[in-house]
Amino acid sequence: QVQLVESGGGLVQAGGSLRLSCAASGRTFTNYAMAWFRQAPGKAREFVSAIRMLGGETYYADSVKGRFTISRDKAKNTQYLDMNSLKPEDTAVYYCAVKSQYNHYFYSDSRAYSLWGQGTQVTVSS
Repeated sequence: QVQLVESGGGLVQAGGSLRLSCAASGRTFTNYAMAWFRQAPGKAREFVSAIRMLGGETYYADSVKGRFTISRDKAKNTQYLDMNSLKPEDTAVYYCAVKSQYNHYFYSDSRAYSLWGQGTQVTVSS
């Protein structure tokens, strides 16, 4: 059994910064990549960013490129999302995801990920 715990969400004013963390704990598992998705009320789940655990390659949605930075500690099975220049449209529940099974889905496809956290709320006020 693996548990993903997100933390760092909260309320911040537009233009501010926030750091999200996601730590995996429990049984040993294969960790190919970790990612962040988000979902705003009434909207579909949206890809935000991903990082390969071994090589560290990063990927970003166009909407956050240049503002968000993803990083990881592969020894700790932990990932981070540093969010800067936050906008009200960034308001959403942010979910941590882990690619724990080998597959051929693209990094931005939620089907690539088999483990999910419960989510952490990020609210950006104007």
